[in-house]
Amino acid sequence: MAAMEEEVPSMLIACNPTVAMLVLVAVVTVVALRHLISSQHVQARLPPRPWSLPVIGHLHLLRPPVHRSFHELSSRVGPLMHIRLGSTHCVVASTAEVASELIRSHEGCISERPVTAVVQQFAYGSAGFAFAPYDAHWRFMKRLCMSELLGPRTVEQLRPVRRAGTMSLLCGAAAAAARGEAVDMTRALIRLSNTSIIRMVASTVPGSLADEAQELVKAVAELVGAFNVDDYIAVCRGWDLQGLRRRAVDVHCRFDALVEEILRHKEEAREARRKLLMTTVAGDDDNTAAAADGGSRKKEAAATTHKDLLDILMDKAEDETAEVKLTRDNIKAFIIDVVTAGSDTSAAMVEWMLAELLNHPECLGKVVAELDAVVGSDRIADESDLPRLPYLMATYKETLRLHPAAPLAVRRSTAEMVVRGFMVPPQTTVFINVWSMGRDPAFWDEPLEFRPERFMPGGAAEGLEPRGQHFQFMPFGSGRRSCPGMGLALQFLPAVLAALVQCFDWATARPDGGEEGATCKINMSESDGLVSARKQPLVLRPTPRLNPFPAVV
Repeated sequence: MAAMEEEVPSMLIACNPTVAMLVLVAVVTVVALRHLISSQHVQARLPPRPWSLPVIGHLHLLRPPVHRSFHELSSRVGPLMHIRLGSTHCVVASTAEVASELIRSHEGCISERPVTAVVQQFAYGSAGFAFAPYDAHWRFMKRLCMSELLGPRTVEQLRPVRRAGTMSLLCGAAAAAARGEAVDMTRALIRLSNTSIIRMVASTVPGSLADEAQELVKAVAELVGAFNVDDYIAVCRGWDLQGLRRRAVDVHCRFDALVEEILRHKEEAREARRKLLMTTVAGDDDNTAAAADGGSRKKEAAATTHKDLLDILMDKAEDETAEVKLTRDNIKAFIIDVVTAGSDTSAAMVEWMLAELLNHPECLGKVVAELDAVVGSDRIADESDLPRLPYLMATYKETLRLHPAAPLAVRRSTAEMVVRGFMVPPQTTVFINVWSMGRDPAFWDEPLEFRPERFMPGGAAEGLEPRGQHFQFMPFGSGRRSCPGMGLALQFLPAVLAALVQCFDWATARPDGGEEGATCKINMSESDGLVSARKQPLVLRPTPRLNPFPAVV
């Protein structure tokens, strides 16, 4: 009887199309209402957001450079802001308090970076390090970076490589001064950083390969920093409307061929070194007395040869007991990561620092006076002098505060988070606006002013270090995904600046809208892209300060 009663409604529906339609409308209405209520409930829990448009979301509100657009929007919307870039949901953190909560309380949920179509091409899929998922391979590479690849011992051993690059830069400036010519410092500093980093990666690289790498690094930076509709507008995915994917494939093929050539040179050098060591030991074996210490002599001979980064990577790849087995693609992806991530950022920081000093002659005078007192005029300042040059280091910190090379730290959430009472769903891109935090008046007195004194003894920021522990000052990021090259940057870059201002007086040669001279203000506009660089080339006229000039004699 019950079964018959259950069949009656279904029989009525089957026999009466009107009833069936009404039931269908009712079901659709209920489902739609539930979805709408659920959607409104989720939206209500999301962080506040500005007004958006269909399909493109908030893309119409963004202008390059993006970190400035985020800063302006956040000043109106709030320190934790939800935006939608096409189909991609994002949150922007603009204060130290929000960054602290994200990193200290939710770092496990934001330990990955979003991977764009172009980035995936250059990262050899998932073989790279910079954009690799937070897994065993990434953790192994991070430990390897901090302990060996970019650890203090390796950085110190490779100091002569960086010193040679700095001396080449100084000699080029001295030659230009002798001819009465100006120097395009933007181009010269990019060449210095490219060459130095490539030589640190592989000391056996021929000069022609270093030149080719410089061109490719520039192409990679442009492609990675370009806005790609494929990454944000769902209906455009796979169409490659801008041709960026095709260009990335071409540049990647050229870069891959270059890295293969670098690897070939390194493999030949390592094989020659092995044969030399074996010949030494074999010669010792002919003498019974020498045979006893043949193994120790082999170790001593190997120890006297300083390993570059590629040697370390190849040693790990050959180590059968290693926790993670490195493949050739892992090595190639790491080389591209290091060269592309370190070259433009290093050059940009030295250029910003030099430009700020030229715009603030009183600060430049203090740096020069400190160098004259500590280093003198008989030799050129080196990385070993930095601990005795506090005002120079304060100048570097102040430049990092105002012009962080990576103004946005970008992460991706892997699980739902509650931040400041708001819900951040999984697969949300998280932007931490490092640029905003360095200019927050809640932490910095006169935040827009260039004042290195704030980092000196007695200053408000005395003892503040840019290593990620202080969220109002984190130019290298913070937490697990902080920049592994931070230690190298803190040594190499201020030493380059020290050598430049110790050896030369600099005058602007082509300032925008001004005449040539030492007192003309330099345009400090920013370029577009992921790296915060100056928009206009820095063209300067050098005049030697030291006589004789140590870089030449």
